[in-house]
Amino acid sequence: MYRTKKRQRVMSCKSAGSAFLAPHSSFTCRLCPWNAHSYDDDVWTEIAKYLDGKSLVKLGMTNRWFRRLTMEESVWKYASLRDLQVPAARAAHCSWKQLYVSAFDGTHSYSFRQKEKHIDWMRVGAFFFDSPTALLTDKLAFPRRLPRGDENPRRAIQSCGSCILNNVKPGIWIVDLQLVRCPVCNLNTCEGTMQTLDARHAELFLQDGFKNGSWEYEDIGDRRVDKHHNSASGAIFDLKHIKAPCTAEVLDLKEWIGKPKDWQPRARIRHHGVAVNTNLQPNEGISVKYQVMRSGGEEAQAVSIRISQQLV
Repeated sequence: MYRTKKRQRVMSCKSAGSAFLAPHSSFTCRLCPWNAHSYDDDVWTEIAKYLDGKSLVKLGMTNRWFRRLTMEESVWKYASLRDLQVPAARAAHCSWKQLYVSAFDGTHSYSFRQKEKHIDWMRVGAFFFDSPTALLTDKLAFPRRLPRGDENPRRAIQSCGSCILNNVKPGIWIVDLQLVRCPVCNLNTCEGTMQTLDARHAELFLQDGFKNGSWEYEDIGDRRVDKHHNSASGAIFDLKHIKAPCTAEVLDLKEWIGKPKDWQPRARIRHHGVAVNTNLQPNEGISVKYQVMRSGGEEAQAVSIRISQQLV
């Protein structure tokens, strides 16, 4: 049975990457009686781009003309890319409005499964997989030798705390930091908790395979450190951009990790990578687990990634 010394609540991250969570300004205006000729499509389309989701819905309820305007996919695509703060994306395989709602309706992966285990969470942000290859690591100081793409993930995780994950679904990925109860025991008296870096493709919650429970997480590796560990960390990067300036910003730890005795979780996210870190109180070691969800069989694309840490 694993235990923490003291239950730590997940708090909002103060890094620049989470600034998009601030509510967007809305406006009010006095509308004249409905007349299709009273409105200019181009003007109102531009205005709509500055509204958040709730304001767009309210605008669409004004009359039939605005309802038609707010059904335009281009408006919701702009709102999605703006609020997720990611580069221009390829065409989505679902409605941009549906994607926006699933990203900002307050749900997370534990809203659908293992609700009884969930304690708290925070939205870290979103990043973009430009390639189908990811570097996963629980160390924020890269090893001298990165794992090879054909290296067995379990062996790589055991040897260097990192692995290469192939066949990742390109596109927008949303990242949350989860705090859950001890996954090992079901005792109500167990105070053990686990921190999980939880990343998913933006379209995951809209897929039937996820909603009906046929897509499951699989363990791809784990490791255990049986001595004091200073922090619980996890990071995911698009391998194609591993040497890019945006990745260097994530790895510039002095700029964002907490000072000693600061026990609050910290995170930094940029266009092609994300990292989280929580300083730990005196402990006897840490256990790390890597999990992947695929959209079907073993050869299917990876659509969700988890890196979890728990004190031993």
